[in-house]
Amino acid sequence: MSAEDTSSACSFRRWRPQFHLLAPSNWLNDPCGPGYDPSTGRYHIAYQWNPKDNDWGDICWGRATSTDLVSWETDPEPCLVPFAPYDNKGIFTGCFQPTTLQSQQDGTLIYFYTSVNKLPIHYTLPYSTGCETLSIALSRDAGRTWARYENNPILPGPPSGLQVYAWRDPYVFSWPFAPDNVRRASEKIGEDVLYGLISGGLRDQTPTVFVYAIDRKALAEWKYIDILSDVGLNCTPSRWSGDLGVNWEVANLATLTDTEGTSRDFLIMGVEGCIPSTKKEKQPNARDRRIQRSQLWMCAKGNRDPSSKALTEYSFSGVFDSGLFYAANSFWDPISQQQIVFGWITEEDLPDDVRKKQGWSGLISLPRVLNLQTLHGVKRARSTASLREITSIEAVSDDTGRYTVHTLGIKLDSRVERLRKGATHITRSNLPLGASGDSSEATTSQRHIPLSTTRWEIDAEIAVGRNCGQVGLVIFHDSDHSSKTTLFWNPLSETFQVNRPALPNTRINHDPEITPHTLFTYTNLEDKDSETETEEEEPLHIHAIFDRSVLEIFVNERTAITTRIYQSSTEGSPTCVGMEFFAELIERNGGEEPARLLYASVWDGLSQIQI
Repeated sequence: MSAEDTSSACSFRRWRPQFHLLAPSNWLNDPCGPGYDPSTGRYHIAYQWNPKDNDWGDICWGRATSTDLVSWETDPEPCLVPFAPYDNKGIFTGCFQPTTLQSQQDGTLIYFYTSVNKLPIHYTLPYSTGCETLSIALSRDAGRTWARYENNPILPGPPSGLQVYAWRDPYVFSWPFAPDNVRRASEKIGEDVLYGLISGGLRDQTPTVFVYAIDRKALAEWKYIDILSDVGLNCTPSRWSGDLGVNWEVANLATLTDTEGTSRDFLIMGVEGCIPSTKKEKQPNARDRRIQRSQLWMCAKGNRDPSSKALTEYSFSGVFDSGLFYAANSFWDPISQQQIVFGWITEEDLPDDVRKKQGWSGLISLPRVLNLQTLHGVKRARSTASLREITSIEAVSDDTGRYTVHTLGIKLDSRVERLRKGATHITRSNLPLGASGDSSEATTSQRHIPLSTTRWEIDAEIAVGRNCGQVGLVIFHDSDHSSKTTLFWNPLSETFQVNRPALPNTRINHDPEITPHTLFTYTNLEDKDSETETEEEEPLHIHAIFDRSVLEIFVNERTAITTRIYQSSTEGSPTCVGMEFFAELIERNGGEEPARLLYASVWDGLSQIQI
C-alpha cells in the first residue's frame, strides 16, 4: 500500500466501533424500519445511507438483519434506491410492517417511507407542497429484495389547508388504550385499526404529529384524524425537559405499562429549532457547538379541552438522550414484549475534513428498552426544593407528604449482555470512596480496575452521602493518566457530566456533556405506619458501555448520554488502561465518608458473537 492508502486505512479503523451497527462505508444517518418478521424469526433494521460519498446526499436505505438485535448481517448494497419520479431525491425515514396490503398472510413485508422529489427541505425554508409524499415498498422474499407499490404515493402530502414546516417519517403502531376522542374519530375504520403518525409542525404555531387511522386489512388507506398535540413554539417547561422546538422528526408513540397496571402514552421525537442557550457559564457545554436540535420525549394524555383540535395535551416531558443521539426509531418486540429503540449516533464533534478522511460517518446505537418507571413513597429530590419543579416527572401526592413518581425509563436491552461472552470480568464491592480517614494503598488499589481493551462495560451502584460533592469514575487512556474521561454526578447542581480528554491543537469538540439528573429520597412502604419514619436515598446507578470511540451511558435507568471519545486524535489507536472510582467531600467533618461503592461489575474485551 502507498503511504496515502495506509493513512486512509488507519483513519478508517481508528475510531470505527466493533459491535455497533455501521454502514459498509460512507455516510449513515437515521435508523429506519426496525421490526421483527415472525415468518423467519429475524429482526430487520434499515438506515439512511449515502453509499457514494461521506456527506449527506443521494439518500438510499441500507439494511441489516439479526436474530438477537446485537449481531448483524449487513447487506453490501442498498435495499431501496431513489429513482421513481416521486422519490428520485431521496428515500427518507420510515417504518416496517410484517404483513400484507390485503387479508392474505403470505409473509410479505412492508416498508412505509417518505418519498422525496424536491430538495432542499428544511424547517427554516418555505415548504413546497408535494416535495414529501408517503410511499410503500414490499418484499416477498424475507427482505432480500424490495419493490415499490404500484399505486405509490399513497398520500400526496400534508392534509389540505395546513401550512406546515415539514411532513415526513411515518410510524405505524397499535394504540389499544387510545383516548376516547381518537377512538371516536376512527370508529368507521372498524375494530382492527392501526394508527399512523407523520412528523412535522404547523408553521408559526407548534411542532406536532399528524395522526391517521389505518385499516389493518388495507394498509395503503390512511384516514387523517387531526394533530396529536399543540405545545406552541419553543415550549421550554424547565431545564429538566429541554426546548420542544418548532418542528418534530421521527416521532414514535408507545403506551408503557408498569408492573401495577398503570399506563402512560409517551411520544419520542427528534426536535428541530431549539433556541441556543444564552447563559454565559464558566464551563462550556458540548451541545453549544452542535446543531441546535434535541432528542426529547413527552407524556401525552387525552385532551379534555373541547376548543382544542389537538387529540392530546401535554403532561410532562424530558430529555431522551442529551448527547450525540438523534432520530430515535422504535418498534414493539413481540419476543421480549418490550418497546425497542434505536438511534443515530452522529459524528458532529469531528471537523468535516477529519470526518471525510475517515471514510465513514455515523452509526446506529445499541438497542434500548423503554418502560414506565414508577417510584413509590418519594419524599424529595436531592437539591431541588419541590418535586413540582422537576418537569420530567409526574408526582402524585398521597396527602401524607409522600409521592408516587412516574417518568420514562430507558435502559439497554438485556440481550446486549451477549457481548460479554469471553470478556474478562472484574468485580468490586463495599468500598469507601474518598473517606478522609482511609487512604491506604489497599483501598486505593481496590478502587482501580485495570483495562486492556477499548471495548468494555461497567455496571455500578454508589451510595452518595449528604456531604458529597462530585462522585463517579475516571477512565484512563494512558499510563501516566494525563488523558482521561470522567463520568460524575454533582449533587449540588443535580447534573450528570462527562468530561472528555483534552485535545490541544485540534478542532475536535471535546467539551463536557452535561444533563440534569437527581436522586430521590423515599420512605420504605413497610415503615409508613411507624411513629419513627425511616428515609433512604436511592443509590447512584451508572451503567455504561464503550466501543472504541462510542460511549453510551445510562444513569438510574432514566437519564441517558451518548458521546464520542476521539482519544489519540493525531496518530495511533485509542487505548484504555484502567478506571477508578472517586468521591469528593464538600467539607471535612471528622471521618465521614462522602460515598461508598456498593458494587461494580466490569467486563473488559466485549465482542460481537458471529451469526
